[in-house]
Amino acid sequence: MSAILALAGSNSSTSINFKLVQYTAGLIGDKQVQLLNMVNYPFPMYSEDNEQEMGFSNSLVELRNYIMKANGVIISVNEHNSNPSAYFKNVLDWLSRLEKNFLEDTEVLLMSTSPGKRGAIGSLEIIEKLLPRFGANISTTFSLPSFYENFDPEKGITDNALAEKHKMALAEFLSKI
Repeated sequence: MSAILALAGSNSSTSINFKLVQYTAGLIGDKQVQLLNMVNYPFPMYSEDNEQEMGFSNSLVELRNYIMKANGVIISVNEHNSNPSAYFKNVLDWLSRLEKNFLEDTEVLLMSTSPGKRGAIGSLEIIEKLLPRFGANISTTFSLPSFYENFDPEKGITDNALAEKHKMALAEFLSKI
């Protein structure tokens, strides 16, 4: 049984990206999935001064260990002004200081969603180019536009074409781990 880590790049208690990750994780039946809510992982803004004064928190070491033990990681990134959120960029900064290749040889299903019609594609594209610098293999990507029109908490993705794209992306990711 393969282990998969699933998380959103958001620290919002109402994160729609976390809802997409929860839904996706719920579709995986034959593999162990560990779902992390990043609300429980607050980190100070990275700076060399903070690193020297505080070192690496237990939460950061724990997160790095979860990532490095996983056969695959599902990440859904949020977007602020067409970029990844400062929170998620900060998480990546801390992780890369602790272990530069924290995603080495790790398959990643990279997703995004937003209330808008672009589905946070700007953030997804930036992170898709960034994660391989830390060793990630981006298996595939999926963007869900217009979250509130295309997602129902009870049913999941309601648009048939988008649901099929999501299913195919998940299947491709799972085939690689």
